[in-house]
Amino acid sequence: MRESGPERVGAAGPPFGIAEVTGVSMVPTLLHGDQLLVHYGGRLRPGAVAVLRHPLQQDLLIVKRLIERRDGGWWVLGDNPDAEGDSRVFGAVPPELVLGRVRVRYRPVTPGRQRSPGVVLSWLLSSVRPVWAAGSGRSASRRLRAR
Repeated sequence: MRESGPERVGAAGPPFGIAEVTGVSMVPTLLHGDQLLVHYGGRLRPGAVAVLRHPLQQDLLIVKRLIERRDGGWWVLGDNPDAEGDSRVFGAVPPELVLGRVRVRYRPVTPGRQRSPGVVLSWLLSSVRPVWAAGSGRSASRRLRAR
Protein backbone atom coordinates (compact mmCIF):
# COMPACT_ATOMS: atom_id res chain seq x y z
CA MET A 1 0.00 0.00 0.00
CA ARG A 2 1.23 3.45 -0.83
CA GLU A 3 0.14 6.60 0.97
CA SER A 4 0.41 10.14 -0.27
CA GLY A 5 0.71 13.13 1.98
CA PRO A 6 2.68 13.88 5.15
CA GLU A 7 3.84 11.36 7.70
CA ARG A 8 0.72 10.63 9.73
CA VAL A 9 1.72 9.16 13.10
CA GLY A 10 2.00 12.00 15.58
CA ALA A 11 1.69 14.61 12.84
CA ALA A 12 -0.92 17.31 12.78
CA GLY A 13 -2.27 17.63 9.30
CA PRO A 14 -5.30 17.31 7.11
CA PRO A 15 -7.91 14.82 8.35
CA PHE A 16 -8.06 13.04 4.96
CA GLY A 17 -5.46 11.44 2.72
CA ILE A 18 -5.16 9.12 -0.26
CA ALA A 19 -3.67 5.61 -0.28
CA GLU A 20 -3.32 3.02 -3.05
CA VAL A 21 -4.06 -0.69 -2.61
CA THR A 22 -1.36 -3.14 -3.62
CA GLY A 23 -2.08 -6.84 -3.39
CA VAL A 24 -5.19 -8.99 -3.05
CA SER A 25 -5.72 -9.39 0.71
CA MET A 26 -8.94 -7.33 0.69
CA VAL A 27 -10.61 -8.84 -2.41
CA PRO A 28 -13.58 -8.62 -3.07
CA THR A 29 -14.01 -5.35 -1.13
CA LEU A 30 -10.85 -3.72 -2.52
CA LEU A 31 -8.85 -4.57 -5.63
CA HIS A 32 -5.19 -4.07 -6.49
CA GLY A 33 -4.81 -0.51 -7.79
CA ASP A 34 -7.86 0.93 -6.00
CA GLN A 35 -7.38 4.38 -4.53
CA LEU A 36 -8.67 4.97 -0.99
CA LEU A 37 -9.87 8.08 0.78
CA VAL A 38 -8.59 7.63 4.35
CA HIS A 39 -10.09 9.53 7.29
CA TYR A 40 -7.32 10.01 9.85
CA GLY A 41 -8.69 10.07 13.36
CA GLY A 42 -12.02 8.69 12.12
CA ARG A 43 -14.08 6.67 14.58
CA LEU A 44 -12.86 3.07 14.62
CA ARG A 45 -15.24 0.24 15.26
CA PRO A 46 -15.40 -3.49 14.57
CA GLY A 47 -16.13 -4.15 10.91
CA ALA A 48 -14.50 -0.95 9.63
CA VAL A 49 -11.74 -1.08 7.01
CA ALA A 50 -8.60 0.72 8.18
CA VAL A 51 -5.10 1.67 7.07
CA LEU A 52 -2.46 0.70 9.59
CA ARG A 53 1.24 0.18 10.03
CA HIS A 54 2.34 -3.44 9.90
CA PRO A 55 3.25 -4.32 13.51
CA LEU A 56 6.42 -6.20 12.49
CA GLN A 57 7.53 -3.83 9.71
CA GLN A 58 6.28 -0.37 10.62
CA ASP A 59 7.44 1.31 7.41
CA LEU A 60 4.89 -0.89 5.57
CA LEU A 61 1.26 0.29 5.38
CA ILE A 62 -1.50 -2.31 5.14
CA VAL A 63 -5.27 -2.18 4.80
CA LYS A 64 -7.39 -4.63 6.81
CA ARG A 65 -10.80 -5.00 8.38
CA LEU A 66 -10.99 -4.33 12.13
CA ILE A 67 -12.58 -7.38 13.73
CA GLU A 68 -12.50 -6.75 17.47
CA ARG A 69 -10.60 -5.12 20.30
CA ARG A 70 -8.42 -7.50 22.28
CA ASP A 71 -5.70 -7.16 24.86
CA GLY A 72 -2.88 -5.48 23.00
CA GLY A 73 -4.98 -3.85 20.28
CA TRP A 74 -7.12 -4.59 17.24
CA TRP A 75 -7.55 -8.04 15.71
CA VAL A 76 -7.49 -7.44 11.93
CA LEU A 77 -8.23 -9.70 8.96
CA GLY A 78 -8.18 -9.36 5.20
CA ASP A 79 -11.45 -10.03 3.36
CA ASN A 80 -9.71 -12.59 1.10
CA PRO A 81 -9.58 -15.85 3.10
CA ASP A 82 -6.79 -17.21 0.85
CA ALA A 83 -4.40 -14.28 1.47
CA GLU A 84 -2.05 -14.19 4.43
CA GLY A 85 -0.63 -11.27 6.37
CA ASP A 86 -3.13 -10.38 9.05
CA SER A 87 -3.60 -10.97 12.78
CA ARG A 88 -3.48 -14.73 12.24
CA VAL A 89 0.23 -14.16 11.51
CA PHE A 90 1.24 -11.15 13.65
CA GLY A 91 -1.40 -11.01 16.40
CA ALA A 92 -3.26 -7.94 17.62
CA VAL A 93 -2.21 -4.54 16.25
CA PRO A 94 -1.50 -1.84 18.87
CA PRO A 95 -4.00 1.04 18.58
CA GLU A 96 -1.26 3.60 17.88
CA LEU A 97 -0.46 1.77 14.61
CA VAL A 98 -4.01 2.19 13.27
CA LEU A 99 -3.75 5.36 11.17
CA GLY A 100 -7.26 5.90 9.86
CA ARG A 101 -10.52 4.55 8.57
CA VAL A 102 -11.16 3.99 4.86
CA ARG A 103 -14.23 5.96 3.76
CA VAL A 104 -14.26 5.65 -0.05
CA ARG A 105 -12.56 3.55 -2.71
CA TYR A 106 -12.29 4.51 -6.33
CA ARG A 107 -10.72 2.97 -9.37
CA PRO A 108 -8.52 5.29 -11.42
CA VAL A 109 -9.64 6.31 -14.90
CA THR A 110 -7.96 4.17 -17.56
CA PRO A 111 -5.09 6.16 -19.13
CA GLY A 112 -5.83 7.32 -22.66
CA ARG A 113 -9.58 6.79 -22.27
CA GLN A 114 -11.92 9.41 -23.64
CA ARG A 115 -13.03 11.89 -20.99
CA SER A 116 -16.40 13.02 -22.32
CA PRO A 117 -19.10 13.90 -19.76
CA GLY A 118 -20.82 10.55 -20.40
CA VAL A 119 -17.62 8.58 -19.82
CA VAL A 120 -16.86 10.52 -16.62
CA LEU A 121 -20.41 9.97 -15.34
CA SER A 122 -20.17 6.25 -16.14
CA TRP A 123 -16.84 6.10 -14.28
CA LEU A 124 -18.33 7.87 -11.25
CA LEU A 125 -21.28 5.49 -11.09
CA SER A 126 -19.19 2.33 -11.48
CA SER A 127 -15.86 3.12 -9.84
CA VAL A 128 -16.52 5.30 -6.79
CA ARG A 129 -17.98 3.48 -3.78
CA PRO A 130 -18.15 4.12 -0.05
CA VAL A 131 -16.44 1.47 2.06
CA TRP A 132 -18.95 0.50 4.74
CA ALA A 133 -18.24 -1.22 8.01
CA ALA A 134 -19.27 -4.86 8.22
CA GLY A 135 -22.60 -5.16 9.92
CA SER A 136 -24.00 -2.04 8.28
CA GLY A 137 -25.76 -4.33 5.80
CA ARG A 138 -24.11 -2.78 2.77
CA SER A 139 -20.61 -3.87 1.73
CA ALA A 140 -19.78 -6.44 4.39
CA SER A 141 -17.75 -9.38 3.24
CA ARG A 142 -19.43 -12.77 3.13
CA ARG A 143 -16.68 -14.07 5.35
CA LEU A 144 -17.66 -11.77 8.23
CA ARG A 145 -21.39 -12.37 7.81
CA ALA A 146 -20.76 -16.10 8.12
CA ARG A 147 -19.09 -15.74 11.52
